[in-house]
Amino acid sequence: MTAAMAGRLRAGDVARVASIGLRTRKARAALSALGIAIGVAAIVAVLGLSSSSQAGLLAEIDRLGTNLLTVTNGEDLLGNTTELPKAAPGMIGRVGPVTAVEDTGATKAHAYRSPFIPAINSNALSVQAASLGLPAAVGTGIAQGGYLNAATANEPVAVLGATAASRLGIVRVYPGERIWVGNQWFYVVGILRPAVLAPEIDASVLVGFPAAGKYLGLDGHPSTIYVRSATEQVPAVQSVLAATANPDNPSQVNVSRPSDALVARAKAKNAFNGLFLGLGAVALLVGAIGVANIMVISVLERRSEIGLRRALGATRSHIRIQFLSEAMLLALLGGAVGVAAGATATAVYATSKDWAVVIPTIAWAGGLASAVLIGAVAGLLPALRAARMSPTQALWAV
Repeated sequence: MTAAMAGRLRAGDVARVASIGLRTRKARAALSALGIAIGVAAIVAVLGLSSSSQAGLLAEIDRLGTNLLTVTNGEDLLGNTTELPKAAPGMIGRVGPVTAVEDTGATKAHAYRSPFIPAINSNALSVQAASLGLPAAVGTGIAQGGYLNAATANEPVAVLGATAASRLGIVRVYPGERIWVGNQWFYVVGILRPAVLAPEIDASVLVGFPAAGKYLGLDGHPSTIYVRSATEQVPAVQSVLAATANPDNPSQVNVSRPSDALVARAKAKNAFNGLFLGLGAVALLVGAIGVANIMVISVLERRSEIGLRRALGATRSHIRIQFLSEAMLLALLGGAVGVAAGATATAVYATSKDWAVVIPTIAWAGGLASAVLIGAVAGLLPALRAARMSPTQALWAV
């Protein structure tokens, strides 16, 4: 063997000698790699679930449309809540690009399952008058029963939002089903599906405007107006809605675009990822300590092997590469298991929520890279210690 050949190890030789410790001490290696696996799995799962959640929400927004605008009551200079004019929905409907206008009006009534429930237990439900085309405008539909029509809008008849139905304990609509609203019985004819773009509808009991005026004392003023417009004209419509709804006091009108708020909320969720990523980093640190510990013990236990290899011609560099590669291989195996576990958790949860499964490249690639880096750092000192042993010292200590 020439000096040049003796001074270097082939890749296959490095892999073979690096796996000796792992193959002969499988249980110890598995436990040491567990910390790395948990940390990497946490990082992959957090980033994957966050991306999948955001992708699912954005897909839902795209499906429901980004052309919904809402007009709500504002405040005057003294901070008092103002009222939208009764004619506001009609005036908004005259704007050219507007394709649909529906509205609700807030009442002061509360809804209960029965008149025997204490008034304080209102379940945070609101009772609102609603126009007949509201579900289509806000991107929802009927889950059970039916919706209000020209006849039932005049009678004590109600439709429940998804959350309102749950809080009232009504999961199906039966003939004669009724709830106690404003000191009298209202018959329930339907339950709505969740309204992603208008979550306030979910916690509402909806009645017709004529019925709200007749039985609940509503004065006819709308509190929220839902406006659909041509998608490419949304900014132009948004800029004129306040002045159109209340020409006398446009500053007392609030105009918003629900899809923008949802996108902002999706992005805000990423701020909480730092906490979970921090927990993953702690697990990685624990894993790094475990790898360092097993490598130190491995060096002590394998002094005879080190001495024998040195006596047969292995150089200090060979020994250093062997133990450093062993630490990196151990960490890489833990990282691979962690990536697989994190990806599986993401896939299972995202599928259960009907989201697209999205695992960012930075999640799995970063997880593997961090695992290898941690293995290199954790194994560096033990590798240097092993390389410093002379053949006589290693064999004499056995």
